[in-house]
Amino acid sequence: MTSYTSDSDLAGALRRAAAAHGEHEKRTGTTDDNWPDWYAAYMVSEQSGAKPPE
Repeated sequence: MTSYTSDSDLAGALRRAAAAHGEHEKRTGTTDDNWPDWYAAYMVSEQSGAKPPE
């Protein structure tokens, strides 16, 4: 289960996901139309300690 305790916690997680996703797109050299799923997987992995998406 993933949860955020405040608006600012969620906003921070979204900012970190956006930065990590930008790096992901640089590595792949393509625009990721499936970014919402990537963000979700990244944010859940960040809270659970699982390996983030590549």
